[in-house]
Amino acid sequence: MNKFIGEYYEAIVLMSKKICRSSKEYEDVAHFAIEQFMTHERGQEIVDSGRGMNFLSGIMWRSFNSSTSQYHTLYRQKGRVFGMGMINQNISDDEVYDYEQDDATEAIQGILEDMQTGGIELWFRSILFQMWIKEGNFSELSRVTNIPRTSIAKAVGEAKIYIKAKLKENGISYE
Repeated sequence: MNKFIGEYYEAIVLMSKKICRSSKEYEDVAHFAIEQFMTHERGQEIVDSGRGMNFLSGIMWRSFNSSTSQYHTLYRQKGRVFGMGMINQNISDDEVYDYEQDDATEAIQGILEDMQTGGIELWFRSILFQMWIKEGNFSELSRVTNIPRTSIAKAVGEAKIYIKAKLKENGISYE
C-alpha cells in the first residue's frame, strides 16, 4: 500500500486536480482520499488487483461532488455542530441547534442528487428546483433558461411533491 501511494502520489494529486476541475480544494480532496484508501480494510487487496487508481478516483469524485459525502460533512459545512456538546462559533449561546431541520436538509440534498441520476424527467425537475431555490422567481428563470414559466412552475411543483413523498417514505419530518 505504502509503495503504491509513494509511486503514484503525483498522479493521484493530478487526478484529483482534474476531478475537482482545478478547485483550490484538490489537494485536500487527494489527501482525504489517500487517507480513506489507506485505512480501508480491503485497500491492499484493491492495490494488488490493479484497481487502486480506479478506487481512489471514485473516492475523490464522491468526496468533491456529493453534498452527503464524509469529506463534505467534515470539511465543507460551516455552521454545523460536530458532536455532542460542541457548538460552532456561528451559533450563539441562546440559539438552539435544530437537528431535525438539519436532517431534513441533508435528506433533501440526497434526494435531489438521486433525482439527477433517476432519468431525464427527474433530472429536469431536480435542476429546475435547485435553480428556483437560488433564484426564487419563475419569470427570471424563464428568461435565463428560455423554458416557459408554466413549465418551470410545473416541474418545481412536481419536484416538491416527489421530495415530500420521499421524505415521508423515509420517516423524516420536514415541517
